[in-house]
Amino acid sequence: MLSSLLVANRGEIARRIVRTARRLQIHTVAVHSEADAGLPFVTEADEAVLIGPANPAQSYRNAEAILAAAKATGAEAIHPGYGFLSENAAFAATVQDNGLIWVGPGAEAIAAMGDKINARNLMAAAGIPVAPGTTDPATTVEAALDAATAIGFPVMVKAAAGGGGMGMAVASDDAGLRVEYDKVRGFAERMFGDGSVLIERYFPRVRHIEVQILGLADGRVVALGERECSVQRRNQKLVEETPSPALTPEQRAGLLAAAVRAGEAVGYRNAGTVECLFDPTTGQFYFLEMNTRLQVEHPVTEAVFGVDLVEEQLRVASGLAPTFDPAALAVTGHAIEVRVNAEDPKRFLPGPGAITTWVEPAGEGVRVDAGYVAGNTVTPSYDSLMAKLIVHGADRAEALARLRAAVAGFEVVGPKVNLPFFMELLDNAEFVAGDYDTGIVGRVR
Repeated sequence: MLSSLLVANRGEIARRIVRTARRLQIHTVAVHSEADAGLPFVTEADEAVLIGPANPAQSYRNAEAILAAAKATGAEAIHPGYGFLSENAAFAATVQDNGLIWVGPGAEAIAAMGDKINARNLMAAAGIPVAPGTTDPATTVEAALDAATAIGFPVMVKAAAGGGGMGMAVASDDAGLRVEYDKVRGFAERMFGDGSVLIERYFPRVRHIEVQILGLADGRVVALGERECSVQRRNQKLVEETPSPALTPEQRAGLLAAAVRAGEAVGYRNAGTVECLFDPTTGQFYFLEMNTRLQVEHPVTEAVFGVDLVEEQLRVASGLAPTFDPAALAVTGHAIEVRVNAEDPKRFLPGPGAITTWVEPAGEGVRVDAGYVAGNTVTPSYDSLMAKLIVHGADRAEALARLRAAVAGFEVVGPKVNLPFFMELLDNAEFVAGDYDTGIVGRVR
């Protein structure tokens, strides 16, 4: 096992990685911006290094500053968490070129999956279903219109280099496509430095289901179940659960097998997620993208399989075997996670501020991964995620009951908070029945 680890991230995920590393007696180094100096992840690490001002471009996306911190502290490895530089193939390669261990997949796999069009083509070649769409970038609006005509409206207009639900829009006709194409392309050029656009069939009623894969040190790829991620606002997830209430055992087996093939197709190592759309009317699933990192929602997988995915990441990076027997993986119970964000529960607009009260729920089957405590300030410089509330029960009904009690017992005063939305969701008949899709937030609202 590696001996020292720099965590190139912030907030709840940095704190969560530090927790596992310290349990494994790995020396931890936190890097932080000026705005985050007082957050728990900084004080709980063995060492902390200031790397820049609040602006992420000058701190958490500043590769030179992070590498300098690693060298100054003698860190042996870098864990990127999610977001920021976690899916930057050039940074992963630079880390390794500097003689450090990268806790993630190889730069080649990150690059291969980072472009949505290239990823679609690779998956199709591996025999994995993909939604009807373009196999090359739509470089002009005319090319986009031709593609949409062939695919059939409505279509999804996507930034090929995008991620995290950003750079996506729906077009229902030619006029709408002209408008959305220009918007998405402009956004992609500004945000990702790549204006490539993908046109893909849009499914009005669809579920978003993903598979957790782990590429082991010996070359095998294993699947650790699926996660239902259909409760979304602005194409970004709010609630995740496992197992998915949508799948039959046969559909689940097919989905997991396809995800393993996806990982094998790119020689995948370490943790990753194969995201798919699932059409409940036909029972067909379609490859959406692969996230070459740890996911925000990984704790629900940990709950039902009894594994620590960060520990497994560190073991793979160290060339060690997993703590579990891949042939004996079994799901126990049901788990649900909600993302506690500093945002208006009605319109989901950010509402940062100083936290005057922070009371976390507790009890059997309840876990909270938080990035903040009372006295901290949620700034507008970063994502609005403050914490993740995870519950685990013997079945979905027990998990829902525990979630209701835990949401009611989570008290945050100061910034705006979306907890009231989850109380509404837990009263929604569709969600309670497990018969919902990606449009549920609009119907709850």
